[in-house]
Amino acid sequence: MNKVIGAVLIIASLAIAYVGINKISQSTESVNFLGIKIEASDNSGKTEGYLFLGLGIAIFVGGIYTLNRTKA
Repeated sequence: MNKVIGAVLIIASLAIAYVGINKISQSTESVNFLGIKIEASDNSGKTEGYLFLGLGIAIFVGGIYTLNRTKA
């Protein structure tokens, strides 16, 4: 049973980290207008993306720990 929980945690962590990476990459937009590059950045979107990424890493570590604990 613990192996299943560990595997589910790892899969969920990958999905959460993917969402976080997408939020970080989508929070910055740029436009070229008459040779001038104009950039707009959404800092709250980046912060939310980094939180998702951190949560994904923490859940991944928990899944690895759960899998390793069942082997012993």
